[in-house]
Order: sequence, then C-alpha cells, then structure tokens
Amino acid sequence: LKDESFYEDRENSIVTGAVSWNLFAGFKDKYSLKSAKLLQKAQEYRLDGIRQDIKLRVALHYVSLFSRKANLQVAGDYVAALNKMYQDTENRYEVGLIKKNDLLKVKVDMDNALIDMKRAEAEVKKGVQFLQREISDTVQFDALTFAEFDQLPLSLDPGQYEKDMLKQRSEIRVLKEIVQAADAQIKAQYGAYYPKVDLVGSYSKYDDDFINGRGSDSVGGFIDEEVRAQLVLSMNIFDGFGKSSRTGRARLEKRGLLSDLAELENELKTQLVNLFLDYDVSAENLIVARDSIRQAEENLRVTTLSYDEGLATEAERLDAAANLSRARFNYVAAKSEVFANYYKIIRTVEGF
Repeated sequence: LKDESFYEDRENSIVTGAVSWNLFAGFKDKYSLKSAKLLQKAQEYRLDGIRQDIKLRVALHYVSLFSRKANLQVAGDYVAALNKMYQDTENRYEVGLIKKNDLLKVKVDMDNALIDMKRAEAEVKKGVQFLQREISDTVQFDALTFAEFDQLPLSLDPGQYEKDMLKQRSEIRVLKEIVQAADAQIKAQYGAYYPKVDLVGSYSKYDDDFINGRGSDSVGGFIDEEVRAQLVLSMNIFDGFGKSSRTGRARLEKRGLLSDLAELENELKTQLVNLFLDYDVSAENLIVARDSIRQAEENLRVTTLSYDEGLATEAERLDAAANLSRARFNYVAAKSEVFANYYKIIRTVEGF
C-alpha cells in the first residue's frame, strides 16, 4: 500500500482456503444421478441386443452350413446317378444299341455335375470357415448331425410374438430407459429455479510481509488468523433466460425420443409382419418341394423303364435325372429358408 492503515500494513499478504459442501441444489443432483443410472441400464440392454445379434448370426451360419452340406449330398447323388447312367450307356454303345452322340451327351452332363459337386465341396469348406469365424472356435464338421432340422418348427402365433417383441426387444427397452433419463434431466433442469444451500468452512491468515508467515503474529493488536463456518443461501434471479432455454431443450429432447420410440415400434412391427409372410411362404414352398421330389422320382422311374423298352430317348432320361436333382435342390433351399426365417423371428423377441 502507499500508506498503511490501522488494519493493513504497507507490506502485507493473505492466504485463504475454503471447503464448501452443497446441502441442497433444487434436487438437481438427485435427478442427474437417476438419469445416469437409467442411461447405464440402457447400455446394458444395448449389450443384450448385441448378444442376440451375435447368436442370430451364428444360427444363420449354421443354417447356411446345413444347406451347403445338403446341396453337396444332392450334387453327389446326381453325379452317382449320372455315372451309373454313363456306364449303362457305354455298354449299350459298345453293342451298337445307341449312337455315340448319346454317349457323349451323358458324358458332358456328368462332367458338368462333377464341376458342380466340386463347387459344392468348396462351399461347405467356406461355410465351416464362416461359422468358425463367428464363434471364434474350431468346428468339428463331421460331428454335426443337423438333427435340429429333422422336425419343422411348431406353428407360431404372430399376435403373441408382437406382444413379446414390444415387451422384450432390447432396442425398445433402451429407448424407454433413455426417455426416463430425459424426464429426469427435465426435473434436474428445474433445479436451477430453486435456491442453493452450501455449508462453507474457511481459513485465512493475514501477514504484514510480502511472504506469508514471515511477519509478526498480529496486526494492530488483532489476531491475524481467521476460521469461519458459514451457511450460505444463494439464488439466481436472472441468467439471461438460460434456465428456461435449458429446460425447454430437455423437454424437446424427451419429445424427440418419444417419437423415435413410436417409429421404432412401428418399424419392428412391420419387420415382424414381413418375417411371418416370408416364413409362411417358405413353409408352403417346402411342402411343394417335397411333393416335387416324389413326382420327379416317379418321373425318373417311368422314364427309365421306357428307356429300357426303347420308348424314351437318352435326352429324356437325362432330363428326368436333372429334374429330380433340381427338385432336391429346391427342397434344401426351401427348408433352409424356413429355419432362417424362424431364427429371425426368434431374434425379434430376444428368444435366443
């Protein structure tokens, strides 16, 4: 100071420290903590959804591997049938019952079937790799019996599945928790309208020197140390409409989340309806494909008998064998589609 006074020396310093403990802040802390807990729960539901997605991918890869193995079996049976047919045709050609052109036609179809079988073998190996990648473990392919696909799923109730989906679906539960968290945030923002109550403990030390602690013990006969305990009540009267803006923003965020929840529920309902449509169509196709196999087998039997009697050509016999193979491929595809759609429906209700 230029001139010292009775209370202050020309050279002086003050060291001050304070500890404040908030006793009341308009319930802001209460609702902020509640919001954080709800958001944590929402993340747990999101994790459940990720687990369900992984299980669905494993199931679909398993169905795909079943389909590839069944296609390989069909391709192998077709090759075996054509090989037997080729041997029979070759014997007929050697005794002059047919032309070489018929023999070559069977040979071309058999070579093409062999190529398809090799492709099917590669597809099986790729399917094993895909499944191993998904489960991060080794797949013992020879130990897989695919007994799960021997019996078709029981009839499904779309209405019950929709109720279960709206109740159990992770994405819906996540949004519901976030909506509750947004509601808690609104209440927390209203805390700014309430007064704050703080308990403050402070200590200050005055010294008549530039370096605190090096001067005399007292100044003008007064003790130069002070300890205070204060109960402080404070309330903001005006902050440039900040409180109302933050509260309005929180309400708008909740409204947006409610709209997102409604849109999500409608989207999931539509997906579920479409999945049931696909499931019903694939189930009907499976019945048709099963009948087609019986008809193709009968057609091949009749054509073979006619061929042995000289009433059918080699081309007709090849067509009958190809039709049977095609019917078996269609059956495998339809059955795989049934179970793929079934597992997708199970995913909608978190059923894995």
